[in-house]
Amino acid sequence: MHAFSHSTTSTPTAVAVPPSLSLPVIEARFTRQLHPYWPRLQEKTRAWLLEKRLMPADKVEEYADGLCYTDLMAGYYLGAPEGVLQAIADYSAWFFVWDDRHDRDIVHRRPAAWRRLRFRLHRALDAPQEHLHHEDPLVAAFADSVARLYSFLPATWNARFARHFHAVIEAYDREFHNRTDGIIPTVEEYLALRRLTFAHWIWTDLLEASAGRELPDSVRKHPAYRRAALLSQEFAAWYNDLCSLPKEIAGDEVHNLGISLIKHHGLTLEESVAEVRRRVEECISEFLVAERAALRFADELADGTLRGKELSAAVRACVGNMRNWFSTVYWFHHESGRYMVDSWDDRSTPPYVDNEAAGEK
Repeated sequence: MHAFSHSTTSTPTAVAVPPSLSLPVIEARFTRQLHPYWPRLQEKTRAWLLEKRLMPADKVEEYADGLCYTDLMAGYYLGAPEGVLQAIADYSAWFFVWDDRHDRDIVHRRPAAWRRLRFRLHRALDAPQEHLHHEDPLVAAFADSVARLYSFLPATWNARFARHFHAVIEAYDREFHNRTDGIIPTVEEYLALRRLTFAHWIWTDLLEASAGRELPDSVRKHPAYRRAALLSQEFAAWYNDLCSLPKEIAGDEVHNLGISLIKHHGLTLEESVAEVRRRVEECISEFLVAERAALRFADELADGTLRGKELSAAVRACVGNMRNWFSTVYWFHHESGRYMVDSWDDRSTPPYVDNEAAGEK
């Protein structure tokens, strides 16, 4: 089907959404919004990619805007101060580049290179200021983005973010070995690992930076808040699996909910697509229920004290952005060149990845 996405490109156009990927409930009930800083955000993140040498100049020029990385973040963290949103967008762009490096290290059988990068990222996460001029641009850019993120909230938030991202790095290592050994995880194993490789709790942590307030454990771990947060992230991860299934089959992937369903539940490709879609749709309907509970919880926090009023407002801001995650993720997958596999010369090699820069031939 064709749907108007309220595209963030300079010339809005109708975006073709294949019937198998179309979610009318998202288009009807999850209004897409964009942070007003978005045009400047795009410009500055593009410059940051160049400055930090994360992508060659020709790749940045040809592909950076079309990959829509800044669009994704500008549609999620509404209300964030401009400096916070810029740091989040740069970190997000770094994350995509890191994901591509990880993929190339797997495809080109470079376990030593991956192991070296893995340990460097762990060290940079704990001491970003010491790694700002690291010889590997990926490590230096990571340190830069993390140091900026660490400047917004207290040390307790920083420690939590670090703990969550250490777990993400280790999950990427498990994915590395699964892919190099050809191991397709069971559905339950995959779902648990996906929450880490998709960095569920990182993007949720950053909601607090966007709202300008660290939430206490009693709020973050409250079932109403945690349920809404988890469902927003599960939707994104599973919808990503639905959209990237052709790309990942072409790239000999083993990490995709659809692929696990085919391997371990004996489903055909068509049945697997239908099942992933069913889970995605169920996620949306469950979020609508969880959202109401989370907003009631926010109301309960407003107990007449200044602290209660501020906490209630912060939770409302975070829950509102959980809702924004649905629309921004949905349209990102239909606007970003990252998923337009049919337009690539080689369906297993993204055109925005520079192999030569990584020492490949």
